[in-house]
Amino acid sequence: MSLVRLKIKGISYSQTQNGAYALILNEVDGERKLPIVIGAFEAQSIAIALEKEIRPPRPLTHDLFKNFADRFDVVVKQVIIHKLVDGVFYSSLICERDKIEEIIDARTSDAIALALRFQAPIFTYKNILDKAGIYLKVDPKKEDDEDTEDSVLIEDIINEELEFLDNDDYNSNSLEELHNLLAEAVANEDYETAAKIRDEISKR
Repeated sequence: MSLVRLKIKGISYSQTQNGAYALILNEVDGERKLPIVIGAFEAQSIAIALEKEIRPPRPLTHDLFKNFADRFDVVVKQVIIHKLVDGVFYSSLICERDKIEEIIDARTSDAIALALRFQAPIFTYKNILDKAGIYLKVDPKKEDDEDTEDSVLIEDIINEELEFLDNDDYNSNSLEELHNLLAEAVANEDYETAAKIRDEISKR
């Protein structure tokens, strides 16, 4: 199976889950986006890694892992999002020490937080992106605005509280209604809701 390289597009607030965020990954040589729901701590850790100039006074868990790995000459070479089951993404860290490669299972949010700290590339398999990716036709005039809007400042992630919203239940919607809702969510760039609807469609 062929691998597709991904880059981090941004982090947005979850509109349906309290205390959660949507991490948006974008394929490097394409326009599809892969939304992944992550927790607030992981969102904070990823945002801090993205903001190079911001250093926490004490190392976060992922920073501790990086310091530990550096001390014992372990390098994370790449991260692969290798499986999607019932809306849950599974990932692996491809590590190397003394020219010996090891594969370590990891939560996707942790894997990406570490990939940023090791400056390691992030990949997924083409079949996963085909199944879970959201294809957007971008208006070239709006590209610069989207780059700004898709990113969430670290101060927002650390300091602002999420507004509580009940989870949407799509069990009662027909398949046609789900596809219409998906198109509407994508048009509104509500990637987290689109991911939930996409998962419900996949279950059907």
